[in-house]
Amino acid sequence: MKNKSEEKEDRLLEVIIESIKNKKGKEIVNINLKEIENSVCDYFVICHADSTTQVGAIVEEIRKKSKELANTAADHIEGLANSQWVLMDYLYIVVHVFLADFRRFYHLEELWADGIKSVYED
Repeated sequence: MKNKSEEKEDRLLEVIIESIKNKKGKEIVNINLKEIENSVCDYFVICHADSTTQVGAIVEEIRKKSKELANTAADHIEGLANSQWVLMDYLYIVVHVFLADFRRFYHLEELWADGIKSVYED
């Protein structure tokens, strides 16, 4: 049985994934890092967009829906100035919204390959 904290985390993860889908984010990946010693969070959510405008729209949708539907605000957001790679820190969940070229360059999925990876349909 899950405790309230785990339920809240699951709900936020669900809202984040749906928000990305709503704004047509591409190649959505969730990496479960719970079993990795010294990981920075429990989950990484990674996606990319075709333009800086779309990156901004995805970030805004996540921000709006996480507050509205999961009663949670990001602790920290960075990268909005250029919108090439925006990081949204929800403490237990860290969201990375990239432009496609930046995602390929940094290949976070490979850096955290020890995590359990879930891929979502676009």
